[in-house]
Amino acid sequence: MTAPLLVTRDGPVATLTLNRPEALNALDFAMIDALVAAAADVAADETLRVVVIRGAGKHFMAGGDIRNFHGELGKPAAQREVAFRDLIARVHAVIETLHRMPHPVVAQVQGAVAGFGLSLMNACDLAVAADNAYFASGYQQIAVTPDGGGTYWLPRIAGQRRAAEIVLLNERFGAPQALAWGLVNRVVPLAELEAAVAAIADSLARAPVLALRNGKRLLRESPGRTLSGQLDAEAKSFAACAATPDFAEGVGAFLEKRPARFGDA
Repeated sequence: MTAPLLVTRDGPVATLTLNRPEALNALDFAMIDALVAAAADVAADETLRVVVIRGAGKHFMAGGDIRNFHGELGKPAAQREVAFRDLIARVHAVIETLHRMPHPVVAQVQGAVAGFGLSLMNACDLAVAADNAYFASGYQQIAVTPDGGGTYWLPRIAGQRRAAEIVLLNERFGAPQALAWGLVNRVVPLAELEAAVAAIADSLARAPVLALRNGKRLLRESPGRTLSGQLDAEAKSFAACAATPDFAEGVGAFLEKRPARFGDA
């Protein structure tokens, strides 16, 4: 049986590959379990610096596997409600882990990015799309509402009106629109997608680790803080970073007009 998720590593960069290309990498029960386990593993690995999430084949992820959903239709409505609440809780464990892990997470997307695939991309810190990528909420088509933080990320990234358009009108849109709306950081030709993401991962892997991790944490926690609270958190982070050898290296490199060589914090 083919593994629904492939986990590979190149030095400090871990890559999670959604591996159901024949099903457009649709999320099934086995992939959920694999994502929960893999996300927890990479989050706990202090030797990692970057995590990349990509899809095998021509697509990133076309949402949940409707065939799995169909298998639940024989249950009474109340029992089905409980089953899906439990299922979504497992899915959400992945999103929470990606959001809270110290390493930056980069989404590499092409082809279909729909349903939970869109939520998964939005949960990543950075997203690079091929020019053939297309996006859709997709949930209305099967009479449900978004999961995976879909209604959390979209208003924060694209704004309330645009989020309402994406979710309520359920229209497909392309990579140029995703870029204009802030859902992806860059759009590149499909042939250049892998190299573009590799370059970003390499840049992140060579960055000062505490500054990178604290930067992600500050951005993550900012929406829940007052300005005064965020200023205090920034001051504490800056001071902690200034106490590291990387700070001394960065300052020295700047003054000596040479590339900095950051090491472990």
